[in-house]
Amino acid sequence: MKGIFITFEGTEGSGKTTVVHKIENKLLEMNYKVITTREPGGSKIAEEIRNIILDVDNVKMDGITEALLYAASRRQHLVEKVLPYLENGYIVLCDRYIDSSLAYQGYARGLGIEEIYQVNQFATNGLLPDLTIYIDVKPEIGLNRIKNNSREQNRLDLEKLEFHHRVYEGYNIISKKFANRFAIVDGNQLSDKVFQDSLQYIENLIKLRG
Repeated sequence: MKGIFITFEGTEGSGKTTVVHKIENKLLEMNYKVITTREPGGSKIAEEIRNIILDVDNVKMDGITEALLYAASRRQHLVEKVLPYLENGYIVLCDRYIDSSLAYQGYARGLGIEEIYQVNQFATNGLLPDLTIYIDVKPEIGLNRIKNNSREQNRLDLEKLEFHHRVYEGYNIISKKFANRFAIVDGNQLSDKVFQDSLQYIENLIKLRG
């Protein structure tokens, strides 16, 4: 089987990271070759760029600088990790990808969805996911979850609620723009139901691929 590239998207605190790891464990049980990774980061150089992007001391970072750093991290991660595993027939599960840049920098930062899309087309040689699981959670709920768990706070968590609302609006626009590969899962459900709904979309894709 040719490799399958599946990405997971959502606002801060949507629970996607938990779902990614549950999906990984389930697919491994089913004897699929699976690798889990994340953005920004996922490889040594890309993780170093991640540290710059998310450092809470870097509040003066310019929006375009931020967008270009994400694209640079994405490029390095892609050539070092994603593409080699896809070429070897793995299912690659990635926590965030290009759609995060479209929602956060393109829409919420006001840099333009199309402009950021073009930057990332260059960075990725046009590679889009086979499937994107979007876990739909309102910003207030997600941010409240972060406050109540032990996740380390990053620079984006410090943004005002208005910014997170724009991110949410951005995702709604993007999910319609790329409806052919977006699967929307209600993230307000119990964690196990979010996992089951996500798994169903993935199993359907695997069956189609044969």
